[in-house]
Amino acid sequence: MTQVFDKSRLPSRHVSIGPERAPHRSYYYAMGMTEDQINRPFVAVASAGNDSAPCNTTLDEQADFCREGVVEAGGTPRRFNTITVTDGIAMGHQGMKSSLVSREVIADSVELSVRGHCYDALVAFAGCDKSLPAMMMAMLRLNVPSIFVYGGSILPGRYQDRDVTVADVFEVVGRYSAGACSISDVHALERVACPGHGACGGQFTANTMACVGEAIGLSLPNSNMIPAPYRGRDEIARAAGRQVMALLAGNIRPRDICTRDAFENAARIVAATGGSTNAALHLPAMASEAGIQFDLFDVAGIFKSTPYIADLKPGGRYVAKDMYEAGGVYMLMKTLLAEGYLHGECLTATGKTLAENIDEVTWNPDQRVIYDARTPISPMGGVVGLTGNLAPDGAIVKVAGMNRLQFQGPALVFECEEDAFAAVESRDVPEGSVVVIRYEGPKGGPGMREMLSTTAALYGLGMGEKVALVTDGRFSGATRGFCIGHVGPEAAVGGPLALVENGDIIRIDAEAGSIDLDVTDEVLKKRRAGWEPHASNYQSGALWRYAQNVGPASKGAVTHPGARAETHVYADI
Repeated sequence: MTQVFDKSRLPSRHVSIGPERAPHRSYYYAMGMTEDQINRPFVAVASAGNDSAPCNTTLDEQADFCREGVVEAGGTPRRFNTITVTDGIAMGHQGMKSSLVSREVIADSVELSVRGHCYDALVAFAGCDKSLPAMMMAMLRLNVPSIFVYGGSILPGRYQDRDVTVADVFEVVGRYSAGACSISDVHALERVACPGHGACGGQFTANTMACVGEAIGLSLPNSNMIPAPYRGRDEIARAAGRQVMALLAGNIRPRDICTRDAFENAARIVAATGGSTNAALHLPAMASEAGIQFDLFDVAGIFKSTPYIADLKPGGRYVAKDMYEAGGVYMLMKTLLAEGYLHGECLTATGKTLAENIDEVTWNPDQRVIYDARTPISPMGGVVGLTGNLAPDGAIVKVAGMNRLQFQGPALVFECEEDAFAAVESRDVPEGSVVVIRYEGPKGGPGMREMLSTTAALYGLGMGEKVALVTDGRFSGATRGFCIGHVGPEAAVGGPLALVENGDIIRIDAEAGSIDLDVTDEVLKKRRAGWEPHASNYQSGALWRYAQNVGPASKGAVTHPGARAETHVYADI
């Protein structure tokens, strides 16, 4: 049954109520809207749908099903689209500099569309890495009743009788360079690794942030692990449209849901699933939009005390489809809550608490993807924070599936990813080296590129744990091996990484959480006196503007002060 809403306190009153809004209403009539539709609440349905990559190709259709749900529950949906930059296609070249920048552009574009048209609520659909946190950042910034919907993952490809993902394709490049396979093998794998619509199937950034959406309470329970091709996604989209109207009726807003405790829950799920290191960038950015201080060190502390219990690629055996069939994110949260790892009192998009939602889930002892938290794969989370004299502002490493947690070796320094990749491809990286790639941070890149092409090539060469890689840039959620990212302060602002020279010994201990450069303070002081800032080729346009405004990775690489500097909230206009 549809509910009748009083628009006198809703933002859309500014564009639809009263004689002075007759010009505004004329535009709505031009689009075929009725007086009844104009008098209902306006619900933004934001879609990151496009033809850039399979991650995004089903989003517009799902958004249209959402519109049906909004109408059923008494609202008037207003759909619009935003951009994405798809990491798998942007990877390994200058295009990757646009990826993290797109997170800010997406959040800004959603904010501006909602503000400009005075929408009352928001349902957002996203499929590819940066678009997920971007949509949730916009929700927290606007603070109108909101629900986040993930478009769903791709089904696994099949190659030589095993499940494969796009990460296997990146790694086969290294095997080909090593002479371990033929070019026909490369072509055969690339044709089958991604069999249809949906985001990358492993526990890479998209699926990690999809899990975050449920754990933090902005998504409906067990809605995000259903693969993109499954028709069940249609009803999820409809349900999101209906439920956002219930949130509007109850005035339940994202900042009511995303409390400090909810962010801790989200970080737990990242660690428990061996998720992407990028979550350590996105969670602080989302927290900033809510006015909550939650930086890399907060995230890392939670990671360290969380058991790793989901056997997911790239560190494990299974993909998102298997996670869905095993019971989804709520099955994982069932055992974590039972062992005291989650804050069950947190409010969610259902209007119920997390614990109340979890009570509706029955533990499945027969599935093999999610371990009981009492008998984890590892007692330490799959992602670990590091600190030391090489990274005073912290760094991050994904340890899920790794056999060794300590590494020591001489530095082999590169000033950009392309030079490092060329050295890997020509097999000029000796075993035991610590590859340093610097000036790839948020300011220095600019844009903090991911390094999957390089790390996957190393793994394909069989050197995944025979060398370490340290950078102020980022790693894909598909990265595996001894790869440390987000080193801060970044080299571009004179961080210690800028002072490393070839042959310097670097010590890394993921168990102790340390990363140190074995060079005396006196030597570093002399090097600093001779250091000059690295010049960037990006002196205009969006990347230049980003570099002028972006903050440190440890605080989310955000470009504005966040809710702590607010004097008003959009939802209260």
